[in-house]
Amino acid sequence: MQSTNKQARDSRGWKSWARTAAGLGGAFALMLAACGSPQQSEASAPSTPTASTAPVALTGSPALWELKDADTTIYLFGTVHMLKPETVWFDDRIRAAFDRSDELVMEVVESDPAEMAALVGKLAINMDGPPLSERLAPAEKQRYLKALADNNIPAAAMERLDPWMAAISLSVAPLVRLGYDQNIGVEKTLTRAAQDAGKPIIGLETTEQQLGYFDNLPDKVQIAYLNTTVSELPDVEKEFDTLIRSWLDGKPEALAEQLNASMEATPELAQRLLFDRNANWTDWIAKRMDQPGTLFIAVGAGHLAGKGSVIDLLGQRHFTVTRVLTREAAK
Repeated sequence: MQSTNKQARDSRGWKSWARTAAGLGGAFALMLAACGSPQQSEASAPSTPTASTAPVALTGSPALWELKDADTTIYLFGTVHMLKPETVWFDDRIRAAFDRSDELVMEVVESDPAEMAALVGKLAINMDGPPLSERLAPAEKQRYLKALADNNIPAAAMERLDPWMAAISLSVAPLVRLGYDQNIGVEKTLTRAAQDAGKPIIGLETTEQQLGYFDNLPDKVQIAYLNTTVSELPDVEKEFDTLIRSWLDGKPEALAEQLNASMEATPELAQRLLFDRNANWTDWIAKRMDQPGTLFIAVGAGHLAGKGSVIDLLGQRHFTVTRVLTREAAK
């Protein structure tokens, strides 16, 4: 009975990671930049909207926090890396805080495509050992190959990828087909706005660090991640739509429940991908408060939600972090 209960907990935990990894922000967005978004086939690509079929705008007011003292202000904003074109989020309140900031701070600064390609070749491609599909049990292999075919991904192109990269590619493919686009995601939008305004962009981590978080996972963990991603593909639309709605509605508690549901079942993965990084970023913010200026920090929404988040850790260190609810407060 104990073994059965553990398997159930592990299953729930992996489902949470597989369904909502996109909400962790920079690390997931890096995968897209590294391998490119899966291409839509003519059969699966949505038709061009007409006046009568154009999608209704998805509007909302995502959560924004402020940390300040006499000469330093730091805004904290949670990102989602893929959005639909009709999503409206860069409202007057968020824009006012961004415009007032001297610098943009993100999980990682977008790398040159050639650098990204080299890092992917170094970390995500494995030319030794058996092909990826041969590393799966027969039933797992059958489900995996069907998932690739369903999402128009050539199986041969995946055979030398590490399981973590294959899992992320499969997580992204249905979102692209549903109309989500990384090029209008929060990180891309903020990067363009900072470049247009001549604001410096600072990365909390390097590209190689972020890719390394996945690449250094034990092989059995990577395989489990891939298998659960495959099993959860039918739920991707519902789960991601729910995540976007919670984000747009400014409900970090709902985000925490969805994004961080795997904490108990997968403590090793949670420690590596969330808690350790949250602690590092909290240290960085605490030290940065000793310097004057105004910063806009944008990291994956999952890092600002729930127990052990950056917001929670700052509170534990007796910093006062408040929600910014109006444009006037952001000025």
